[in-house]
Amino acid sequence: MRTSSRRALRNNAVAIPILLVISLIWIYPFLWTISAAFKTQGGLFTGGASLIPDQLNFDNFARAWVNAGFSQYFANTVLYSTVSTFIELVKSALCGYVLARFDFPGRVLLHRLIIATLFIPVASIIIPQFVLVQQLGLLNTRAGVILAMSGSAGALYVLMFTGFFASVPSDLFDAAKLDGAGFLRTFWLILPLAKPVIAVVVIFQFVSNWNEFNIPLVFTLGQPELQNLAVGMLSFKGEHAVDWTGFAAGMTISFAPMLIVFLMFQSYFVRGLAGATKG
Repeated sequence: MRTSSRRALRNNAVAIPILLVISLIWIYPFLWTISAAFKTQGGLFTGGASLIPDQLNFDNFARAWVNAGFSQYFANTVLYSTVSTFIELVKSALCGYVLARFDFPGRVLLHRLIIATLFIPVASIIIPQFVLVQQLGLLNTRAGVILAMSGSAGALYVLMFTGFFASVPSDLFDAAKLDGAGFLRTFWLILPLAKPVIAVVVIFQFVSNWNEFNIPLVFTLGQPELQNLAVGMLSFKGEHAVDWTGFAAGMTISFAPMLIVFLMFQSYFVRGLAGATKG
């Protein structure tokens, strides 16, 4: 035991410093962006790699929020990310529930087709999505953007929910049926048990939607005021120059909601990934 403990201490003494260095290298660009948001234009270029601003400048945030129209972009991004994440969550959970608990003709084939869609690049389906949204009369509308953003990565989430619902004891479903619960009632009774998987889906989908660029750009070309933060970053690029400190302030503003969502669901995050892997 003592030999094992000493070996573990030696391994930790080597691994921890290496991991700390890797972590600092990984997080440095984020810290530099936040630091640049408080710098002046001159201080940004003269400061080099330093994380300490030459002088605190809060005008960058005001310029980003008001002059660059980030208030409108921010509201659009919150709406798109929240609603499309909710739609994707309910849709994926229902599909996973049906695949895991019901036996019907073509079930295995459908399951394999869902797996096959994981290998299709998301960007390759933007043209069919555009045609569909256009035919529905939702082009250049918020509803059209939400509809397009709600179906980009559903296959992965369906498989995660399928694995979870397949692992739930059948006694719970039988007890719900004895109490007279129907299809949807049983689903809503069992769904709270899937909190770890729900947390993974919410984090992944919310962050993906928050950073989405192609769909809000393509589907709102006729209505620029409907664009999100990712597209709104182009506002800092002028004809002959780029407002880098304003850009950094905009990036800092966009970091905050994703960090809040992760902190809200982090307690379930690892368990959700582990449960999905086991399933």
